[in-house]
Amino acid sequence: MNESLLPAVAKMLFIAAGMLAILGLALWLLSKVGIGERLLPGDIVIQRPGFSFYFPLATCLLISVVLSAILVLVGQLRK
Repeated sequence: MNESLLPAVAKMLFIAAGMLAILGLALWLLSKVGIGERLLPGDIVIQRPGFSFYFPLATCLLISVVLSAILVLVGQLRK
């Protein structure tokens, strides 16, 4: 690996670790409040005897929109 690239990679990994720590803290706090226990309309739940299937479709879409908006804002701020 190129030695001039190492500081940039280290900085990127440090920022990613910080963002994961913040996300983990936010999810932990939200679970304490009880927000993470509710289903959104559009989440798919199928329950049968001996079988349970859960696919959080609406939740995935919401997270995708929020993360996309954050990344666009970060990209705009870096210019």
